[in-house]
Amino acid sequence: MKTVLCLGASIMQIEAIKKAKEMGYHVVAVDYDKNAVGRKLADEFFEVSTIDADAVLDVAKKCHIDGVVTVATDMPVRTAAVLSESLGIPGLSKEVAVKATDKIEMIKSFRENEVPSPQFWVVDSKEEFEHLKEKFSYPVIFKPQESSGSRGVILVKKTEDSEKAYEYTKKFSKTGKILIEEYLEGPEVSVEVICENGMVHILTITDKLTTGAPYFVEMGHCQPTTFSEEIKKDIEKVATQAIHAIGIQNGPVHVEMKVTDKGPKMIELGARMGGDFITTHLVPLSTGIDMMKLVIQNACGEKIEIPKDQNLGSAIRFFSGEKGRLEEISGIDEANSLNGVKYVLQFKEQGDCIMDVHNSLDRVGCVIAQGRSNEEAMEICEKALEKIKVRVQNDNK
Repeated sequence: MKTVLCLGASIMQIEAIKKAKEMGYHVVAVDYDKNAVGRKLADEFFEVSTIDADAVLDVAKKCHIDGVVTVATDMPVRTAAVLSESLGIPGLSKEVAVKATDKIEMIKSFRENEVPSPQFWVVDSKEEFEHLKEKFSYPVIFKPQESSGSRGVILVKKTEDSEKAYEYTKKFSKTGKILIEEYLEGPEVSVEVICENGMVHILTITDKLTTGAPYFVEMGHCQPTTFSEEIKKDIEKVATQAIHAIGIQNGPVHVEMKVTDKGPKMIELGARMGGDFITTHLVPLSTGIDMMKLVIQNACGEKIEIPKDQNLGSAIRFFSGEKGRLEEISGIDEANSLNGVKYVLQFKEQGDCIMDVHNSLDRVGCVIAQGRSNEEAMEICEKALEKIKVRVQNDNK
């Protein structure tokens, strides 16, 4: 029996643990949270941070793992690369892992390899920022060097707003460095990919719905994309170029870009399965492809086979609430009973603080649906959201 190590045991990693168990693998999970929801699902659990590479390597050696997987978060990608190089298992090199998680190194790689991408600047001090702020081609996007889930990302439209944005983004940057990019106008898409020995397999393209300026938090996704075949080919070409520029040979890739009036341009990519239930739920619902299964097989060095026998629509819509302390979420059973609704998930519990949506952690829950098309699946989600009411206690009222 092969052993798979899952980096993380939160709600986003549960499907990986379940799938590996279903496939007959022995599953080891690590997470800094001793109460992680996936703990009881794994065969073995170790209370270890996924970014403590040395400690995770000790666990991997002790358990004689055959493969390592990470889902929905960039934080453990470098740890997975350490395991790959140290144990000789499939995965990224440490050099590639840095390019895939450091936004500055990533965009440098894109530009050096002529991948369509925005103009950019890097600042690593307040003095350098003050010197450069008049030279930015506004509007621009401020990003921390290393982060995910839209944390620290903000749109800046004019010089007068740049100092406040700098201080906001810097709070999310461990290194203090900030990436400033030309703002790309156009709808956002993501491309769900698995690589096998250098071969890029594109599974589907996802249309995305965000909060828009200034924070661009993702509030919905649907598959397949509604773009024309011609634009889809352009999207796939840019995604493939970006993956080759970073040097990814094996494993899943989640590629994000905007379709501008000059064609698709890269935002960034993640060398892991996409989060927000895109790859664990939406991909199988729309394409029939069990991406989680493919990723586990690939992580263990097994050959993958990709079926192409389903063409339906799937969608997810996230919901939030007014600012305050959560008292109750009602209507979940009614939403669940609607035809086409597959899942209704709640991320916050009674008594939790509900904030304005500035990053993905501020969302309260979601609805996932399947339909005959992208549009129908989204309509089902909208009908389900009408049933759900978030009641908060607001001391300011």
